[in-house]
Amino acid sequence: MELVERRDRIAHRTHHRKVGFMKIGIIGAGNIGGNLTRRLTALGHEVSIANSRGPHTLTALAEETGATPVTAAEAAQGARIVVITIPVKAVPNLPAGFLNWTAEDVVVIDTGNYYPQQRDGRVAAIEDGLPESRWTEKQIGHPVIKAFNGTYADDILSKALPQGSPARQALPVAGDDAAAKQTVRDLIDELGFDTVDAGGLDESWRQQPGTPVYGNQGDAETIAKALAEASPERTAEWRA
Repeated sequence: MELVERRDRIAHRTHHRKVGFMKIGIIGAGNIGGNLTRRLTALGHEVSIANSRGPHTLTALAEETGATPVTAAEAAQGARIVVITIPVKAVPNLPAGFLNWTAEDVVVIDTGNYYPQQRDGRVAAIEDGLPESRWTEKQIGHPVIKAFNGTYADDILSKALPQGSPARQALPVAGDDAAAKQTVRDLIDELGFDTVDAGGLDESWRQQPGTPVYGNQGDAETIAKALAEASPERTAEWRA
């Protein structure tokens, strides 16, 4: 933990210059959502955290981090960034209008993965070739940036390094809006990781489960190569 805190202090100096403190809403308090909450609050961001079971189940995480536990309907209120990190099958159950009261230039990050056999059941449009995050975008009625979906949750806590460090781990980021994508890339840099532009959201299949980049902990060159080697055809393990 001391190493993480030291890295956060290093990142904090960069963050204050470049990114600025932001209000961030996180919907989903699993491994990715919980560890993003830990890191982002340590960096000084104002974080609201929600899950499907209600704010009373988030007391321990709130006490640990200083994040504000809220309902899913409240998580995005006033937020500059909203992170959706829930199972694909739960996306259609998000509250209607939950993005109505965000900051005007809100950026929505989708970390989701489609696991038809393991968790989500069959989603016909995804089976027919629609990229997972494009499907999520259609469900919520707002553009998304795909990031963190192939990242090990523990890496968010333990693998962060200052900008320019040799072999700094890189994360792929896909999306259609260049400004929104840059906001996400800046945030990931602040968290201690390099990024690789994975193209538009229609190219985000390159980072879905079963592709070479999924779970890849390599540097930017390694991640770029893995993205280029991806095939759009899902293997049997990742089809319904």
